[in-house]
Amino acid sequence: MNGLILTRHNPFLSRPTKAEIAPAEADAAVEHFIRESLSENTRAAYRADLAHFTGWGGELPATADLVARYLADHADTLAPASLARRVATLSKVHAANDWPNPCQSEVVRATLRGIRRVKGTAQDQARPLLREDLFLILDALDDDARAQRDRALLLIGWAGGFRSSELVGLDWSDVEEVREGLVLNLRRSKTDQMGHGRKIGVPLGRTRHCPVAALAAWLKASGGDDGPLFRPVDRHGHIQPDRLRSDAVSTILRDRLTVAGIDPEGYSGHSLRAGLATSAIKAGVPTYKVRAQTGHASDLMLARYLRDAGMFDGNAAGALL
Repeated sequence: MNGLILTRHNPFLSRPTKAEIAPAEADAAVEHFIRESLSENTRAAYRADLAHFTGWGGELPATADLVARYLADHADTLAPASLARRVATLSKVHAANDWPNPCQSEVVRATLRGIRRVKGTAQDQARPLLREDLFLILDALDDDARAQRDRALLLIGWAGGFRSSELVGLDWSDVEEVREGLVLNLRRSKTDQMGHGRKIGVPLGRTRHCPVAALAAWLKASGGDDGPLFRPVDRHGHIQPDRLRSDAVSTILRDRLTVAGIDPEGYSGHSLRAGLATSAIKAGVPTYKVRAQTGHASDLMLARYLRDAGMFDGNAAGALL
């Protein structure tokens, strides 16, 4: 991609080539920290966005008319939110390379506004995995190694209100046993790229499905207490040493929903986090307590869960029909 080989001005590449490495050690250190200013997931998203743009015929640096045509050509195939992300990526790479930024032009902004007005801005949201459905999934599990991993994965992910990337990013060293249950040390998250960290309490369960007991069973089955917390299990029941991929959480959940007789359509890894928030609000847990568990910054960020949880509480039609 034209102009993108300069890692000093391009933090989106995963690693520099030999031709890109600065001769001075200080310059190499600068290159390293520029790359590390973004998470690998973010860099991967940027690379995918740029590849899509150049694959369509886009050139870098781009003109405002070129970006506007790109948006118009994909208005029927990409969601407005996806197009907005592509614009943000293009804006970032132009700024990183000190190029004139076409994304700040009125023609690009107006094109994106028009697409939003015509197509709407509502985004598909993951269906929350409510407590009752979680229990149906868990009741349908066997006791083999994969089932023990999935039981622990689903319960810890749900009880902790974790994002998929946070859940699979946990190591055994992040788990601390306390009298009340477990304390999980979340070292980094989507909203904590600087790694300040956050501790999340997972209490001992009061029902037949205890997340602490489930994790203890997985520890015994996996035969180790170091390295990644959740690992792949092959079809022969052999536990692999590497870390489970983030997208595997969605696959595991949908597979287990199907086995339990629940239609998996609309569910994803985010359903665990959404399910805890929605179920807790339905049960009358104060929103500040929900936010303490999920890490949401404000009640505004919980608005959709509040709306869904209270949809039938004092429903106007319920008083009439």
